[in-house]
Amino acid sequence: MTTTLSERVSQSAFDGSMLRVVLLMDLHEGAQQRFFEAYERLRHDIASVPGHLGDQLCQSFENPSQWLITSEWESAPQYLAWVNSEEHAEQVKPLGACARSMRPLKFTVLRETGRRYDAPHVRFGARLQDAPRLGEGVVRHALTFTVKPGSEGKVAEILSSYSSPAARVDDHTRLLRTSLFMHGNRVVRAVEVQGDLTAALRHVSEQPEVRAVEHAINPYLEQDRDLSDPESARMFFMRAGLPAVHHVEAQGPQPDRVTRHALFYPAKPGCGPLVARFLARQDEAAAKIPTSPVLSSSIFQRDDVVVRLLDVTGPADGRFAGGFGMGGPRKAAVLDRLLAGAPQAPHPMDLITDRRAPAQS
Repeated sequence: MTTTLSERVSQSAFDGSMLRVVLLMDLHEGAQQRFFEAYERLRHDIASVPGHLGDQLCQSFENPSQWLITSEWESAPQYLAWVNSEEHAEQVKPLGACARSMRPLKFTVLRETGRRYDAPHVRFGARLQDAPRLGEGVVRHALTFTVKPGSEGKVAEILSSYSSPAARVDDHTRLLRTSLFMHGNRVVRAVEVQGDLTAALRHVSEQPEVRAVEHAINPYLEQDRDLSDPESARMFFMRAGLPAVHHVEAQGPQPDRVTRHALFYPAKPGCGPLVARFLARQDEAAAKIPTSPVLSSSIFQRDDVVVRLLDVTGPADGRFAGGFGMGGPRKAAVLDRLLAGAPQAPHPMDLITDRRAPAQS
């Protein structure tokens, strides 16, 4: 099932488009053969994953330590289901051990042109993106993890007390905003970046004030990590990644009074993608209503964890009761069937800190 996108949607995993994933890698000295053997094992494992169409393994003819893996998928949700799985985390460990750096990039396919595509053919039911999406060049991403029950107050205190890192990463990348929320023992940190997300996350992780905070919360995490160990750090951030799957926002200047909220949607086992898709449809419908209080909505989803980040005009008042656009018995019933703990869910999250970078001069 595909979604008809409005012009206000700058990002969506739910339009049914084919996805191309590009992984840029720079290998350790002498690791080329070991990397090639690891890829050979991985390609056999991935061949049976639903939605996977094929791969290409490329080696630079200028620098043998630089490699490129491209893969094609019938749709973004099928890729995300695999890449967010524990199985994927284990499968790519041998590749990661060979690399100094790995940079994944994800693209929906807009057109296929040239002699290879001129002849009519069937592509496993995959479709192309209908039209270019408009956006302001902002990349959105989130991390989520849980802390030990009883430590929530201490963790909130630590996470709200650090100095903001420098916004400028390089000539092309800038950290725009970081919003941190908690519900119970779950922490969600959402970031907005102009430019290269990977470069921005690396920049933030290298700042002394951020390192001190990450070290301070380590004893309270439910999942152990050692950020001084590159492999442990890579696996933690891979498992903590909460990718943005949909973003819609109102056009034109924003009003002066805008508040940021987050709602946590704990899906029933296996229902996370359905919850995210349902919310995306509601957000697209709400974006067409001039009187809607929601100026923008970003939906983040990994497995059965779904978070909806909202910028709203004015205070929330009683709007959480209807879930911001989820009012009415039919919509509420659909959502209740998908959520664990319904009808109490979704859960408003507590805002711990919301930091914006100063305007550029």
